[in-house]
Amino acid sequence: MSTKDTPTNAEKDPSTWTTGDEEMTGAQASYLKTLSDEAGEEFDETLTKAEASQRIDELQKSTGRGINH
Repeated sequence: MSTKDTPTNAEKDPSTWTTGDEEMTGAQASYLKTLSDEAGEEFDETLTKAEASQRIDELQKSTGRGINH
């Protein structure tokens, strides 16, 4: 298997992360707060790492951030 075939953490389904149920990281919280503010959505500071990752993906889609053209 080449490294191209090996998913990175960013590509793995957050629900399968072994640390996904831990508190979100400071970086996730900061970025999620920025995205939430930009989208006019409420920021939930109680999300886990996995939940925060999924919420970031959702907000990136709704705000147009993080989309590669």
